[in-house]
Amino acid sequence: MTGPTTGSLRVNGATLYYEVRGHGPLLLLIPGGTGGAASFDDIADDLAAANTVATYDPRGMSRSMLDDPEAEQCVAEHADDAFRILELLSPGKPARVFGASSGAIAALHLLTTHPERVERLVAHEPPAVMVLPDAADHRQFIARVQETFRTHGLRPAMAVFAEGLKRDGGTTAPKADTEIPPQAAARAEQTMADLPYFVGRIVPSFMSYTPDTNRLAALSDQLVLAGGQDSRGELAYRPAALLAERLGQELLHFPGGHIGLTTHPAQFGELLRKALLD
Repeated sequence: MTGPTTGSLRVNGATLYYEVRGHGPLLLLIPGGTGGAASFDDIADDLAAANTVATYDPRGMSRSMLDDPEAEQCVAEHADDAFRILELLSPGKPARVFGASSGAIAALHLLTTHPERVERLVAHEPPAVMVLPDAADHRQFIARVQETFRTHGLRPAMAVFAEGLKRDGGTTAPKADTEIPPQAAARAEQTMADLPYFVGRIVPSFMSYTPDTNRLAALSDQLVLAGGQDSRGELAYRPAALLAERLGQELLHFPGGHIGLTTHPAQFGELLRKALLD
């Protein structure tokens, strides 16, 4: 398959970089963390065999430039960015959507505000920790990460962040036989470049977001909540598990952990195709 068609889209306060592959109904992939559009490179071509697959760099990440580099970020604006891409590439027609991690939080907000534009959404481990019964502890955790970042810098803040994501009494370390594919390793430089923005402005905003659970319940037939097979009990897994229980759904388990898309791309992509397209 030939490479993707690239483009840029002006939105409020930013210019988004996006890529399009294939032909057919639109499938929008919303990345999480610092992944950007490139995080889907290992699965996008296969998904594009029967669909128009759109990926993009969220505002402030990689090739999507903010008008004001110091602008604060909010979930609603990131969700509106996704909506603008839907309007551009699939005007008037609902699309299938996948969101990973922080991208899944933006996708949940997109579903609750523009349900007519979302045929089906698969949300993989949205770290919407404010829905958890111990939300007060997580508010303190988010504040601790921010204070560490402000006073000691990125590496200590990331250490605090990683520690807080572990399952109780457990570890988030990858299994010994887990290997990062070469393509993912090659993206490490851009990932590191985007980390200060992610830790300083995405983490506090997105992890403090509370989804409209009543609205999600009313739209549950359009929503598939998912988690990683290897991340059961970890902080990012728990909100998806709780929301699935509240909505009367069975949580869909993808291979790997929170970054199963990176560590198990072939199996992840095949299950995603089934969850979204079958």
